[in-house]
Amino acid sequence: MRPPAERQNLRLMRAMFHTVAPRYDFITRAFSYGMDRKWKRTGVQEAALPESPVVLDLASGTGDFSDLVRSVYPRATAVAADLTERMLGLARARGIPDAVCADAGRLPFRDGAFDCVFVGYGLRNFRDLRASVREIERVTRPGGLLVSLDFFLPANRLLRRLYLAYLYAQGVFWGVLLHGRPRVYTYIPDSLRSFVSIDDFSSLLRGNGYREVEARSFILGGIGLHWAAKNDLSSRAAP
Repeated sequence: MRPPAERQNLRLMRAMFHTVAPRYDFITRAFSYGMDRKWKRTGVQEAALPESPVVLDLASGTGDFSDLVRSVYPRATAVAADLTERMLGLARARGIPDAVCADAGRLPFRDGAFDCVFVGYGLRNFRDLRASVREIERVTRPGGLLVSLDFFLPANRLLRRLYLAYLYAQGVFWGVLLHGRPRVYTYIPDSLRSFVSIDDFSSLLRGNGYREVEARSFILGGIGLHWAAKNDLSSRAAP
């Protein structure tokens, strides 16, 4: 059984994402200057997956990564997993039938089940990042991939402060405009304050079962796209 504090945190997380679910895709576009879909497509296309991959879209939201995987790999099997049932309902509505309510720290899948695990903007919200990375590594086949797109802390301290202030202002603006509540979208900078940089996350991956970690930086290090191969490097084609 989970401890009371952990259960409370999960309830709060689910409640927050239940509120933002109908506007979630719009907000990811707004905070990324409309580049979000392009970055995700790059992540999918340069993964060089098998012809009929089985993939996990973790912290799936409305299933954006699942949708892109199926457009690039028509024979793919995509499983969407998220903490919030309302998000999963939206994923099913866009034609993704395999949608599972799951916690990144305790995934209900067998070892080596997936050719690739995609994570879009989920890392910051995982209760224990290191434990979640180990769990992702567990359900990925040897030689399989983790592909992640997320907000990160810029390495430069001044840029970091400016970036957090900008994200906070953006969050307040869209929260008031869309919900009449200024703090609805400030969870983005709030979750980022205690997070890591792109390089820090690359190092964490290398120390937890991944090799040949590649990262691409956007918005002065505020957004990072990672590809990381588990164990068998020979199965990953270079982008």
